Amino acid sequence: MSPTTPVTACVLIIGNEVLSGRTPDANLSFLGTALNELGIRVMEARVIPDDEATIVATVNECRERFGYVFTTGGIGPTHDDITAASMAKAFGVTLERNADAMALLRLQYVDGDLNEARQRMAYVPAGAVLIENPVSRAPGFQLENVFVLPGVPGIMRAMFAGIRDRLRGGAPILSRTIAAFTREGTVATGLAAIQETHPAVEIGSYPFLRGDRLGVSIVLRSADAGALEPAVADVKALFETIGVEPFEETASPEG
Repeated sequence: MSPTTPVTACVLIIGNEVLSGRTPDANLSFLGTALNELGIRVMEARVIPDDEATIVATVNECRERFGYVFTTGGIGPTHDDITAASMAKAFGVTLERNADAMALLRLQYVDGDLNEARQRMAYVPAGAVLIENPVSRAPGFQLENVFVLPGVPGIMRAMFAGIRDRLRGGAPILSRTIAAFTREGTVATGLAAIQETHPAVEIGSYPFLRGDRLGVSIVLRSADAGALEPAVADVKALFETIGVEPFEETASPEG
């Protein structure tokens, strides 16, 4: 793959508890940042219910559209953890008890505690590659370009560390943020002109309120540092022409 070819990803957050507001999602921000560091840009994220038909249709759509798909949630021991079975259906394979997954669970639970419910976590689609879980042993799995991870943030992050070497990305998206205490509408026309002048740079405008002062942050993103710098200079100049002093906020790869 050419280093200039964008590598894309979609994140599917699976869980009725997220949709209901009972459990706030804490995984998308982490995945967006971690994937960008690898040169993989999250282009879309969806929150979907614990519903087999929805999971199957969404996974099949997204694995065709994006370079990678990462799912979180629905691989625990309870009746509503249906992600593994849904993935098997999406890929047209059987759901089977994986001997390696069972061996891992036996390391975590003594025989009396490894009940039928917990054994559900050893069932994965045929042909799947396990993803190691260094926290609680119950593995996730990979099917082609789809990576199935748990919803618990601490466990998901630990498991993601184990799959970084499996991922191949392109150039990371660089980000610069230029801010000033002025109203968004004051710079809107000039900002549109800057965007037209710098098509290789994605420019977003985000108003803020700090104390009792209104301001606006202009976030500029590009995989090309050479294209990014002139656009940053133009945004700073735009603020200066209206008599406000721009300041730069923390610069980092865009998550």
